[in-house]
Amino acid sequence: MEPEKVYAVQKMQDYMELHILEPITLSDLSKACGYSPFYCIKIFSELMEKTPFEYIRLLRLSKAALKLRDENVKVIDTALDFMFDSHEGFTRAFSKEFGITPYRYSKNPPPIKLFMPIPILSHYRYCQRGEKPVEEKTTGGTVFVQIIERPERKFILKRGNTAEDYFSYCEEVGCDIWGILCSVKEALYEPIGAWLPDKLIPYGTSKYVQGVEVPVSYSGKIPEGFEVMSLEPCSMMVFQGPPFDDTDDSFYDAIDEIQRAMEKYNPNTYGYEWADSVSPRFQLEPQGWRGYIEARPVKKLI
Repeated sequence: MEPEKVYAVQKMQDYMELHILEPITLSDLSKACGYSPFYCIKIFSELMEKTPFEYIRLLRLSKAALKLRDENVKVIDTALDFMFDSHEGFTRAFSKEFGITPYRYSKNPPPIKLFMPIPILSHYRYCQRGEKPVEEKTTGGTVFVQIIERPERKFILKRGNTAEDYFSYCEEVGCDIWGILCSVKEALYEPIGAWLPDKLIPYGTSKYVQGVEVPVSYSGKIPEGFEVMSLEPCSMMVFQGPPFDDTDDSFYDAIDEIQRAMEKYNPNTYGYEWADSVSPRFQLEPQGWRGYIEARPVKKLI
């Protein structure tokens, strides 16, 4: 990917996100990135594999779905909020994309494949890191450590074949799994990337998976290609790094720093020991404002 194209497409992505509840024209995108309208369509379609207006439509439908799921709103009001001309047009588009009418979805929302695009600049920087040596960096910030308790629960997950981390998982399974996980209304917590203990890894499947934890009583729909397992109660030692700048490659350094800290940390300090065979170790989606968060199972020392 050429850097100039990447930065231009990122500017268009940022503009779309900021103005998603307003009319967005090709002229607006052209002004946002500083290129001609024709060139905007060309480079956006090349890097995102969608035209700008296909991208906008999917983004609006997905944000509308979350609003219908989480708020007591009318379908027609949601349609108009997200720039659809009519109830009928919105219903057709929603049904075609998600396989369910917006009215039925608002009453009993099953997991659906939400469109949750990755910023093209983040993808580009990841690719660049693979092409040149990575210097070891540190933010010099404090790593916050605490113990949390996870109750008995179920885990809706999708396995890979050989993946051992987020990046190999995305290459193997795809990066659109997150949208489905975020659509699960009954989720106890936000979606996670998880490293499974050996006892939960059938032969020929990956150690790293993505999933979402739901109540033990959950009996809702399991998305196609996913499965559900039961997880026993456990204690988790959570490591949280300092906030980082998510407009550059600090994201990767934040992950490296926490994982190095976890390798060196002695849980005996808290009166615990590692219990990797009990429950999955997990990571939360890296968000700059809260720092990178990863958790590892522990049990009390006897």
